[in-house]
Amino acid sequence: MSKAMQNRSQRLRLTVGPETVRMLELGHPWVIADRYTARWPKFEVGELAELTSEQGRPLGTALLDPGARIVARLLSRAPLKLDRDWLVKRMQQGNQARQWLELGDTTAWRLINGEGDHLPGLTIDRYGEYLLLQYYSPSWEPYLDALCEAARQVYQPLGIYGKFRPQETRRLAGQQGSQGRLLWGKPAPDDYCVREQGLCYRVDLVRDLHSGLFLDQRDNRQRFRRLAAGAKVLNLFAYTGAFSVTAAAGGALSVTSVDAAGRYLAWATENFRCNGIDPSPHRFLTEDCFQALEQFAETGESFDLIFIDPPSFSTTRKSRFTTSGGTAELVRRALRLLPAGGLLVTSSNLAKMSFSDYLKELRRGANDARRTLQILEVAGQGGDFPFTASFPEGCYLKYVVSVVQDHIGIE
Repeated sequence: MSKAMQNRSQRLRLTVGPETVRMLELGHPWVIADRYTARWPKFEVGELAELTSEQGRPLGTALLDPGARIVARLLSRAPLKLDRDWLVKRMQQGNQARQWLELGDTTAWRLINGEGDHLPGLTIDRYGEYLLLQYYSPSWEPYLDALCEAARQVYQPLGIYGKFRPQETRRLAGQQGSQGRLLWGKPAPDDYCVREQGLCYRVDLVRDLHSGLFLDQRDNRQRFRRLAAGAKVLNLFAYTGAFSVTAAAGGALSVTSVDAAGRYLAWATENFRCNGIDPSPHRFLTEDCFQALEQFAETGESFDLIFIDPPSFSTTRKSRFTTSGGTAELVRRALRLLPAGGLLVTSSNLAKMSFSDYLKELRRGANDARRTLQILEVAGQGGDFPFTASFPEGCYLKYVVSVVQDHIGIE
């Protein structure tokens, strides 16, 4: 924390406009930059401020991020001191909320889910004996020491890693530069593995934007495991192969994993081996997923179960994908490889797309393929990723299981 912040004699009092007042009183924690925030005096990243209405009514204490679209995040409706003791209470509340979860033989899950646990812009994940603390605003940077102290008291890890996650991550995705750093404790081994429902996955808490295992899909992988029994499975955008491992462990006849990044597929084969699953009967194809679908169609190959979980945005030498513009085309091409009665499982983590709009993309792809999707099941993120009714953006993950049928004419 800077000396200027420490030496400020009185906490800032900042006025917000009527629309922001309405949203804050509904429970939404964000203050979006507008003509009212443009009048605020200069302040430093990470300062705390007391927000008020134009009439002087107190609204709560916010963490400030000047120059950002989300210029402030409400931490509490009451005055507070953002120190270890206050953070400990928040973390203990997070533990209390998760006492209802049945994790089974699992050593990796989310402990703090940002706005859903009243710590907006901050997440904490447990990976076995280590924690990964991710902050989506630099306003949390001055409080990293206090966060580590609180996390050590509540979670008792061997080590704590930190990772800044800027809003514009497209330029970072796929880069091999270091994205995380050890904030406290002992470093994790290079071949560090965690368990999820009895299965083993290697994770990396330092390199890349992601750790290698998307924790929010844990419950969906269990669902997928049951569906894969006896099936010929295709996993598109396979990444490090978590769904592929789950399918193979569930008794799939064969699993084909496709991803544009060969290093991720090499990681996937490691995940197969660390579970005692021989990867040789399965295929790992380093290929653009659109091109792979075309090649499968040309050779007449079919599958019983296809899983599509693309990133919200990706670019390869052969194609460019966005969820809002490319999902329908992916579905259209995938449906050529599924017989009537086959299963299509699709997923998206794009928070900006509503579930109804996502269904429209699935419908458009099915209609273009002259097929019908009968939806059996829909799901979202696991219970360790809670959201509040006042923050609908927290309900972001869409997971849809559909049976494929031919168009049925009306006689």
